[in-house]
Amino acid sequence: MFKNIVRKTRQLAGDPVLRKWVMRRLTGAATGPPQFTAHRPPYLMGVPGPDGVDPAPPEPFKPLAAPAPVEPIDLPLPGGPLPLRPGGEANLFGRSFADIETLLALHRFAWLPLVGKDDRASWAQALWDVWRRSHGKPETGWAWHPYTAAERAINILDLARTHGLPEPVDETIGLLARHAEAIYGGLEYFGEHNTSNHLSNNGRGLYRLGLELGLPWAAETGARILEKEAQRIFRPSGVLGEGSSHYHFLLARNYADAWLAARAHGRAEEKTLRRIVERALGVVPWLILPGGLPLVGDISPDCPPEYLLGLAGAEIGWVAGLPRDRKKALFSLIADVRPAAADDLSKDGWLRLRHGPWTGLWHSAPKGWPEAPGHGHQDAGGFELHFQDLPVFVDPGRGAYGEDGDAAFYRSAGAHNTLTVSGADPYPANKPYYDDAFREAVAGGPPELTGGGDEVVLSHQGFGRIKGVGELRRQWRFIKNTLVLSDSLAGKGRHRISRRFVTPLEAEAGSGGVVLGNGGRTFHLNSPDATAVVTQTTLWHAYGQGRPGFAIEFTAEVPLPWSGEVRLEAL
Repeated sequence: MFKNIVRKTRQLAGDPVLRKWVMRRLTGAATGPPQFTAHRPPYLMGVPGPDGVDPAPPEPFKPLAAPAPVEPIDLPLPGGPLPLRPGGEANLFGRSFADIETLLALHRFAWLPLVGKDDRASWAQALWDVWRRSHGKPETGWAWHPYTAAERAINILDLARTHGLPEPVDETIGLLARHAEAIYGGLEYFGEHNTSNHLSNNGRGLYRLGLELGLPWAAETGARILEKEAQRIFRPSGVLGEGSSHYHFLLARNYADAWLAARAHGRAEEKTLRRIVERALGVVPWLILPGGLPLVGDISPDCPPEYLLGLAGAEIGWVAGLPRDRKKALFSLIADVRPAAADDLSKDGWLRLRHGPWTGLWHSAPKGWPEAPGHGHQDAGGFELHFQDLPVFVDPGRGAYGEDGDAAFYRSAGAHNTLTVSGADPYPANKPYYDDAFREAVAGGPPELTGGGDEVVLSHQGFGRIKGVGELRRQWRFIKNTLVLSDSLAGKGRHRISRRFVTPLEAEAGSGGVVLGNGGRTFHLNSPDATAVVTQTTLWHAYGQGRPGFAIEFTAEVPLPWSGEVRLEAL
């Protein structure tokens, strides 16, 4: 308790916006979120919970019947592969890891769908034997956290569908049924203001378990959660509202998985789930650029981003592992889906523009403040830009979760293709309990993100919380092989303005600007307003896995009002 008090005191001391909120609460000028009962979404009122009836699978499970592993394996886990030799699994779940996500992935059996078919069965049985003996009784702690329990159950059920259920079959069925009860008991509902996408995945776990184990209460509860949570977590355009491109793919996959299960079992909610999936899939083409998927916001540790790219219609990753009938149904749905309306998507904070050889993706949270809870970053005014199929400026993603060190840095504007004023992010750090009136009083109204023809424009008042600083306007204009980025900042007084660009290309600063290249194509980046500084950085392509890149920064102390320009030319 003492450590928690110290942490909160330091947080309050270092956050002037939080102090302002506390004062408003103390004086009655702001109210807290409505009362709620944790773990019990109101829409489940009247929906039956666990009934104590034994599972009755509608179809018998085939035993896995796998021999003990004889060859070593590299378990694909967040942060990199974990080498494992036969017999080395005995103490695996008792090991400590630098990142808790590595341990969680082990408990979730998240590696199962990512390894080759030849290794899957024998190592699944070996690790299941260890896990059920050491953690087979529901308990408090990470091993039985509702999200972890749902992921583990789904991975085991997927294995049963393709290879067989880990033995002993009856014991495994009983253990999976206890998963449903554990998920239900800890549903990740924390009020309308502080419930993340996790609750929808709790619902998916209950739904899959209910259908495949013959637990009607779990199927009904899961279906209700999936439907109601989709209304909350997806925005009107169909995009996930948490500010992450990878997480949008992840949630689209989750709902596609639930829809395919509903279709296979002839469920009444199949049509509702199909409509949810159609809307989520309609966003997918907008998020993929010619050179790949921009990793805007957090990268999930659940699976590498490329594992989900089959949702664009390719037989790769998760899609490739589906049974033939489900794969055919999904491909048919993808072919029939209409892309989301571009205007709706830009209102929800995402804009894709193609002009000549240039294609870009811009993101700014609809209210400017990164979503809380969510997986967005301080990227208002940021973008990813490709020239033909070559990424020139990229979002660096984030390699790990956390509130300090690199984890905090890669969430900040300092790691993104955006602009900062006197070192400040475009918007303050968000809190789930802030209300919209408070947010607008601190940082102005919502940002405006528009685009069409040869230009994109973003304007926002997020820096207005800094004394003397007014509205920022950024304009990207494309003229043949040239991008002209014009910035203007209203206000008065002197301030340090930094404009940053992150690139996977080799970057070298000189007297005339920065030369970018990959051995084939060359670009020139320069600004008449400031001298460029080039530093090395990491570009994260999966959770905990990155590659070298470069960050370019133009910084100058200037009087406000101010306007500046940066030009990028393909040579």
